[in-house]
Amino acid sequence: MDKDFLTIALPKGKLLIDSTQLLSKVGIECGHVNEDSRKLFYDLPDNKVKIIICRPTDIPTYVEYGAADLGFVGKDTLLEENKDVAELLDLRFGYCRFVVAMLETSVPPKLPSGEYDLSLLNHQRVATKFPRVTESFFSSIGMQVTPIKLHGNMELAPCVDLSEMIVDIVSTGKTLRENHLVEVAPILEATTRLIANRVAYRMKYERIRDLVEALRGYLQAEVSAK
Repeated sequence: MDKDFLTIALPKGKLLIDSTQLLSKVGIECGHVNEDSRKLFYDLPDNKVKIIICRPTDIPTYVEYGAADLGFVGKDTLLEENKDVAELLDLRFGYCRFVVAMLETSVPPKLPSGEYDLSLLNHQRVATKFPRVTESFFSSIGMQVTPIKLHGNMELAPCVDLSEMIVDIVSTGKTLRENHLVEVAPILEATTRLIANRVAYRMKYERIRDLVEALRGYLQAEVSAK
């Protein structure tokens, strides 16, 4: 483990720009990381930082095994992958929601509280990219389900009778509505988190602490300015 450098894993895709902009705000200038989508490794010697670009679902693995000291990863991925890492800070971007959804023609009646009465449903098949989160949620409400793992286009599954329900991440809910699906239960809200390898957190504590405090200070100032 190189004690002089911090290796930070950032997610490919839509969260990369937000990640690099946030690092730049605290003095780690890495805007150029967004310019070449084929390059996956960057040295920033002035900051003694190395940046690696990973699939979002792989970041907890890179951090757990020490290939990266730190990682930016969605809380949704963190829960599903269930890796042994330290969660240090809510970075407050990449907001999304985990929800249960069904075809609008299949939803159960509502309770007086306004919630859908899922207890009226028999054993359900649930299409999802997140079987661990799915099983945990339904177990918590005493409902047995069969998760069916898919890798995309969850909305299709109820339409072709592959499943009765889906568990998916939504931002606005527009895609659900376009496919005649209705949210029947919220599961949790998720944002991007800063995670650390547990050994690196001890060995490089001062460097990691300084970065965490800089990020926390910037984020708090942003909230205060609104």
